[in-house]
Amino acid sequence: MADAVRVVLSGATGRMGTTLARLMAEDGGMRLVGGIGRVPESGCDIGCPVVATPETAGAWMRDADVVIDFSSPELLRRLLQMHGDALDRVALVVGTTGLTPEEQALLTRQAQRSPVLQAANFSVGVNLLLALAERAASVLGDDYDVEIVEAHHRRKVDAPSGTALALGESVALGRRVALNEVRVDGRGGRPGERPRGEVGFHALRGGDIVGEHSVMFIGERERIELGHVAQDRALFAEGALRAARWLAGREPGAYSMRDVLGLD
Repeated sequence: MADAVRVVLSGATGRMGTTLARLMAEDGGMRLVGGIGRVPESGCDIGCPVVATPETAGAWMRDADVVIDFSSPELLRRLLQMHGDALDRVALVVGTTGLTPEEQALLTRQAQRSPVLQAANFSVGVNLLLALAERAASVLGDDYDVEIVEAHHRRKVDAPSGTALALGESVALGRRVALNEVRVDGRGGRPGERPRGEVGFHALRGGDIVGEHSVMFIGERERIELGHVAQDRALFAEGALRAARWLAGREPGAYSMRDVLGLD
């Protein structure tokens, strides 16, 4: 364990945080040195010395090789505002979604001081799906209508999901347009005839769905559908740990899972 990658986990007591901690305990190449987050009333056992608050986490982060964040936009913002200097040259892997433009700007600035890898989804399959969606959009153009459908568990607080939006960005990139100019979230009432080039988003919530995404390219005589179904949340944690191992020791800058997987 002497040469193990030293990890601080932000959002340590959440569902993804506890999964990451469990997988790290099984991985001889990674060592969890601290967790940041709220301790539930039932207590916390994630295999690290203590769970700190954002205010007290700076010393841990200075000694880490990688900080992995699956927390909330608010907690991530506090960490960057209070401890951006502690993260100098420390790799930062971010899986938190639903960031505001201001929070995104904080991450962009941090990438000037640290290697930062941000992903809406760390699944290898989903990142391959993103590349395929971009290619399909480029080949098919706006002769084909695009609808993106996602489904998640009832506790998910943001919609559309970060992965659905990333798929929309891939489609927009393939078509060489800006997503915010063609995006439509759901439909109701009498929206009228569907405009050419529109990208529709639809979010389903219920039960304990881990994550399902599909992109439909609908033409006059055919439909091409690309999709991904996650069956276990450990899938995302495995991808995040793969990203963390790859990112540790890199030069400051903004990176993506496409870099990790060599998809560019």
